[in-house]
Amino acid sequence: MTAQIVDGRTVAAQLLDTVTNETAQFVHQHSRRPCLATVLVGDDPASHTYVRMKRNRCTSVGIESRYVELPIDTTTTALIAEITALSADPTVDGILLQHPVPDHIDERAAFEAIAPDKDVDGVTMHSFAAMALNENGFHSCTPGGILRLLDAYDVPLAGMHAVVIGRSPILGKPVGMLLLARDATVTYCHSRTRDLADQVRRADIVVAAVGHPALIRGGWIKDGAVVIDAGYNPGNIGDVDYAGAAERARLITPVPGGVGPMTIAVLLEQTLAAAKAAEQR
Repeated sequence: MTAQIVDGRTVAAQLLDTVTNETAQFVHQHSRRPCLATVLVGDDPASHTYVRMKRNRCTSVGIESRYVELPIDTTTTALIAEITALSADPTVDGILLQHPVPDHIDERAAFEAIAPDKDVDGVTMHSFAAMALNENGFHSCTPGGILRLLDAYDVPLAGMHAVVIGRSPILGKPVGMLLLARDATVTYCHSRTRDLADQVRRADIVVAAVGHPALIRGGWIKDGAVVIDAGYNPGNIGDVDYAGAAERARLITPVPGGVGPMTIAVLLEQTLAAAKAAEQR
């Protein structure tokens, strides 16, 4: 068996086409563009690259991108004040705090300063609760993108056993909640899991989100499983041994070109949704 590649670039492009068209309609109706404010603290080169990609993508779909760059010695208090001001600004529809922030900043406190109706990156406790309780709210963007990929490839989720490796508050935990809301049976694994290989071998769907290169070995994958690799490590290496897993899986995401493109697409879709909701208030 050779796995079919899950083409995140194509699925993301289709979603972005829809966002572009609907954004143009929004501008025509409301005489303004949706606005995404991006906050970046410090000078981490990777973060600057990610922010530039997001800003360029905003421009390509017609969304206004507002950029707030703060020095590396910014305090938690100063960052919260900046985010609180953006939350109160009626011309801003969505707020993205580029993470990770410098170690001296309380990232969770900064996230919680984002108004729930502007949390288009799905990082607040309010958004997590909405995902956990299957209520209306913004999805964490990478988990939301993963669900879009599974739907695009007609993966039936009800009754499937999904194993999520990783428990971060904006990836591992929320993707498990979204799968559970779709009636999958979800097992979380992490650094303290003793029988990781055995857990993975039982999975119909594997979501690797642990940040450890090629941790998930190809021989662990059950024949016919769906493998979603949300890891990205130096050298364009995911969390899954791609070559080995592709020999056993039915569907597999490449790194890059799988999950990554969906993250930005969902972010922009949710920014547009926030702008639409703001016009209805």
